[in-house]
Amino acid sequence: MSDSAPFGFKTVPLEDKQAMVDDIFASVAHRYDLMNDLMSGGLHRVWKNAMVSALNPPKRGRTWRLIDVAGGTADVALRAAKFSAGHADITVVDTSAPMLAIGRERAEKAGRHLAFREASAEALPFPDATFDAYTIAFGIRNVPRIEAALGEAYRVLRHGGRFLCLEFSEVAVPGLDRLYEAYSFRAIPRLGQWVAGDAESYRYLVESIRTFPNQERFAEMLRAAGMARVSYRNFSGGIAALHSGWKL
Repeated sequence: MSDSAPFGFKTVPLEDKQAMVDDIFASVAHRYDLMNDLMSGGLHRVWKNAMVSALNPPKRGRTWRLIDVAGGTADVALRAAKFSAGHADITVVDTSAPMLAIGRERAEKAGRHLAFREASAEALPFPDATFDAYTIAFGIRNVPRIEAALGEAYRVLRHGGRFLCLEFSEVAVPGLDRLYEAYSFRAIPRLGQWVAGDAESYRYLVESIRTFPNQERFAEMLRAAGMARVSYRNFSGGIAALHSGWKL
């Protein structure tokens, strides 16, 4: 009997999940960033800026290396490049070719030199201890084997390297949780249909948030992967959380 993985509220064969996720992002790539703005009321921009601020890329000294995983449209990578004043060597990794194509176009328009690789978070095509920092924003919950992805993050980080994960999480404010639940399941699929012509993909994305480990459980997964000084910070009452860990 083959292993299984959650796909929203369904369970699918583990070996099928990545292709199913890739199909979703191929479908929504052309409206992905616009939908992020509409779904979050623009808050995803504030959260991502806070993530890059916490990362604090150096603006001088030796070239600093960042890997941004599941970062196809380069939204985080471009922020990091701007923050570092072009001093960082940034590689964007994603399994979705359409998302990477958008990222390449955005980087070219912005005049930023970024590297792009089509690869899985579970099997990064880089040697051990390659990067000073690893970021992943709103992507870890779509990985079929999260533990494997965290193991790879630890492997490719240099000693003293920083791991940062921005992800939707469990709302911690009474009352807000019910409002957010109603908004997520009623409004977001309708927005997806209206803007991207795809309600089902956004229904999956909402369901995937609900099946993702909450803040404390994900922090434990980071510790199990070897990360030290693990912590997290809630944004907007826990709608999103920024998890941090170090390879020491």
